[in-house]
Amino acid sequence: MKFEKNMLLLYGITDRAWEGRQTLYEQVEEALKGGVTILQLREKNLKEEDFIREAVELRSLCHKYQVPLIINDNVQVAIKSGADGVHVGITDAPVAEIRKLTGKDFIIGATAKTVEQAREAEKNGADYLGVGAVFPSSTKKTAIRITREELERICSSVKIPAVAIGGITDENISEIKGGGMSGIAVVSAIFGAENIEKATAKLKEKAREAVEDNE
Repeated sequence: MKFEKNMLLLYGITDRAWEGRQTLYEQVEEALKGGVTILQLREKNLKEEDFIREAVELRSLCHKYQVPLIINDNVQVAIKSGADGVHVGITDAPVAEIRKLTGKDFIIGATAKTVEQAREAEKNGADYLGVGAVFPSSTKKTAIRITREELERICSSVKIPAVAIGGITDENISEIKGGGMSGIAVVSAIFGAENIEKATAKLKEKAREAVEDNE
């Protein structure tokens, strides 16, 4: 799937913390119905073969809604499952090495918390950046916070698009308006919601408003 900047508007990241009433597959479909524009599958505790199997299933589901599937951290799972891309953290596999393995059409996202990290990721072939944490995060309690000014500085330092990430909700998103991002990445604001489809649709509208301020 060819990468386009508008895919980043509402970036959903999975988390099994809220499984129970629905399976992860059902939760993802609710998020897709609500308007998630890109989905990252994050699994820290699955065996690789189970991770690949799940990624194949969710890739088919995402493609039904014309949404790309990104795998968190695990490049081999992304390649073997036929996912559209991978997102790597600062201490994960280098972007340049991943690009050599995967070719130009594979989507590579990279975390950046400084201007230097952002420029390095762009130079090495990343398609987009994940920048944050912009607010305290319930899923990554040790995440380093950055200010709205730092967000804007990082986003404006590169030509590739970026998503703001970290504790973003429909109530605080207005605080990062004008931050230069092309979208927002969220976990609990979608998957922790009682009605995932409704919460996703509301967040998408708020995201659109926040991003329009950057145009």
